[in-house]
Amino acid sequence: MNTVIDLPPEPRRTRRSLLIGLAAIAGLAACTTLSVPTGEGAGVSSSATATLANLRAAAGRTPLTADTQLEQAALQQAGYMASRTRMSHTTGWGKDFASRMKDNGVHGAAAENIAEGRFDQQKLFDIWMHSTGHRRNILDPDFSRFGLAYVRDGRDPSLRYWALVLGR
Repeated sequence: MNTVIDLPPEPRRTRRSLLIGLAAIAGLAACTTLSVPTGEGAGVSSSATATLANLRAAAGRTPLTADTQLEQAALQQAGYMASRTRMSHTTGWGKDFASRMKDNGVHGAAAENIAEGRFDQQKLFDIWMHSTGHRRNILDPDFSRFGLAYVRDGRDPSLRYWALVLGR
């Protein structure tokens, strides 16, 4: 036996409804790319002051002063890297290092060291001091202030994203 069911006519698809649907899908896709969980973050400049002072003293440099403004800039970048699960000096919002510093009220010469790994602060500085560019930033005699921060990966708490911002 065959049964015939009358269905309402299919709605006419317009260009506008197609564009609205595509925009909604794109919006949902964008949301899913930003939902990577990040774990705890911390500004840890005060715990790095002695380490940096010793490294700089060994090279005949003056110690650096921990700075909350630079620490906030470092925490911001560490959080960005943790949310994207990759190291980068830029952000997905088109912010390079110079524009991030300007947005954070940092004026004058500045530099940034970043790292990703399952290591503590002591190992972090050991790695940086064995890298020519990172070492140069840490020992630069023009810098007098610094901010250090990390954010943990939300899926792997032993993985940290680190950022050190140095300035005048």
